[in-house]
Amino acid sequence: MSDKGRPILAAFQFLSRFPVKAELDFTPELLRRSAKYYPLVGAAIGLVVGAIGIAANMVLPSLPSAVIMLIVWVWLTGGLHLDGWMDSADALLSYRSRDKMLEIMKDSRVGAMGVLACVLLLMFKMTLISSLLDQGEFSAGVALLTAPVWSRWFMVWAMRIWPTARQGEGLAVRFHGIKNRDVAISMGFALLISAIGILAAFAWDSGAFQWQLLVTYFVLLPLVALGVGALAASRMSSRLGGLTGDTYGALNEGLEAILLLLCLLNL
Repeated sequence: MSDKGRPILAAFQFLSRFPVKAELDFTPELLRRSAKYYPLVGAAIGLVVGAIGIAANMVLPSLPSAVIMLIVWVWLTGGLHLDGWMDSADALLSYRSRDKMLEIMKDSRVGAMGVLACVLLLMFKMTLISSLLDQGEFSAGVALLTAPVWSRWFMVWAMRIWPTARQGEGLAVRFHGIKNRDVAISMGFALLISAIGILAAFAWDSGAFQWQLLVTYFVLLPLVALGVGALAASRMSSRLGGLTGDTYGALNEGLEAILLLLCLLNL
């Protein structure tokens, strides 16, 4: 395996359950080098989920199709980001001291707030996906491709900008040292994937194309991902003294839902 290919494989192996058959040593260096490819993982997840959803929607109503898509979505991520969402909810909604919140996040058990946060998030995503399917294959396909892309791009940005909460330990520390160049490359991937998605959807159904969609997917989605993500990350960082691996996952999950909502509102 070439050294250049290892970071891409590491990104897919770390963030998803795609069958990546490679023996990788997830050193801090490899994790940092793999981060810029996170939008590619988001695109692959979005393509699979979207394809299954469009196929299911041909024979089923939008609601059960949305449930099937959500099951596949969670399975493809291995619940990695949902785990971070639940742990972050347990900690941040406990209103305890910083040290106690970090201790809660390290606990493998899930509390009541984490369960409630997970259920409500999945219900929200299910209704958004169902509504997008009702708007047509064009709308659902592009939204499901781009939302996971930009949410994962923001994770790279968060790793670069905010300090880590646990100095010298924890998953977040292993990503410390990501460069501005990595963030820029990651954004380039996100913009390219968005462009390809819109062109493919236009080829599929040219009658559904609207020029405002270009503004939505090339301007609004990046800006909302950056703005909402920065607000949430800053709030988390102020309470925890930095970010953790769990908060990266929580930011991804929350932004996916927000971006799907934005896509629905701009149809």
